[in-house]
Amino acid sequence: MLELLLCSMITIFPDYLYRRYVQGKRLGREITFYSVWFELRWGIIACLMLTVGLITMIFYFHPSTSTATLFYRTVPIVPETTGRVAEVNFNLSAPVKKGDVIFRLDNSKQQAALETARRKIAEADAALNAAQADVLKAEGQIIEAKGSYQQASDELDVKRELQRRNPGIVPQRDIEKLEVALAGRQGGVDAANASKQSAVIRATALLPAEKASAEAALAEAQVDLDKTFIRAGFDGRVEQFLLRPGDVVNPMIRSAGVLIPEGAGRRALSAGFDQIEAQVMKVGMVAEATCISKPWTIIPMVITNVQDYIAAGQFRGGEQLLEAQATVRPGTILVFMEPLYQGGLEGVTPGSSCVVNAYTSNHDVIEAKETGAFKRFALHAVDATGIVHAMLLRIQALVLPIKTLVLSGH
Repeated sequence: MLELLLCSMITIFPDYLYRRYVQGKRLGREITFYSVWFELRWGIIACLMLTVGLITMIFYFHPSTSTATLFYRTVPIVPETTGRVAEVNFNLSAPVKKGDVIFRLDNSKQQAALETARRKIAEADAALNAAQADVLKAEGQIIEAKGSYQQASDELDVKRELQRRNPGIVPQRDIEKLEVALAGRQGGVDAANASKQSAVIRATALLPAEKASAEAALAEAQVDLDKTFIRAGFDGRVEQFLLRPGDVVNPMIRSAGVLIPEGAGRRALSAGFDQIEAQVMKVGMVAEATCISKPWTIIPMVITNVQDYIAAGQFRGGEQLLEAQATVRPGTILVFMEPLYQGGLEGVTPGSSCVVNAYTSNHDVIEAKETGAFKRFALHAVDATGIVHAMLLRIQALVLPIKTLVLSGH
């Protein structure tokens, strides 16, 4: 309607002035309700053509959409293991801090496994102390075996010396017995050394490895126990948290509730524009938004990102061929916008629906020296028509509460 009124001021109105003051025709006489079309046909046709062209230019270069939403991320509260709830620390809706225990699963099995792992470590420590005592015992046995060997060796040397000085004084059988005893004593020394080596290996390698395995089992049991305490990974708020002690939760089937990060939905506004605007939407474009949750307010925005893909065209590989007719509704160009000024989205409830206008600016092209006069004039006209869309947005902001509360049929 606004575009039609503007166009009529430079088409129908001049046509009427020409008929009235040049041709002398008057309303109610020559120009009647039945003769309006014939008398003002040139102005009416020009007005309609100009209105259609103006509307097309405005909506193309200054696109608008009502599918804009403050999307926010929600994180399901899901345990890593299946279990029965033993303790719940929060109600239906409550703020949480990072690290707070939201609820706890029954962990009697995990605590038993943790205690078993602790006992294994204590057992390994006791065995290590015993092994160190075995090393000391083996060292004593080595000393004893070496003493016995030395005693037998000395006695054999004496017998041999006597036999050398006075042959026949010592029976040959005694010397042979001493040689056999000396060999046995050498075997005792070797056995004592082997026993010490075995005790040392047990004390320095085997038992420390068993203790390390027990400590690893203790760490694993502690991790399993920690998994029964479901904590908040960040500051936020739990919503619709209906979990109660005795409920069974399963990470694959049932989540415990929803955790909303702090500040979610208060940074960027996501809007879907028609595909025909793909060549117009650029990063850095200025935009304006008005949201239902904050009526009568225009929020200056700036486009920070334009998604390169249209979601309606995505598909997953499977056993069926893609049918193009399955995509009934054409997708939109997803655009992300942030407030031009800090705190611009304060008071806007996350998830709120908004109406957004984006404005094309050709200032750099107009200021360029290589731009011709006609092109400059055309670009000036394009930029100037943005005020029409800005006025329409403000009219929408004014009537939005009335449309929502009165005309929606509630």
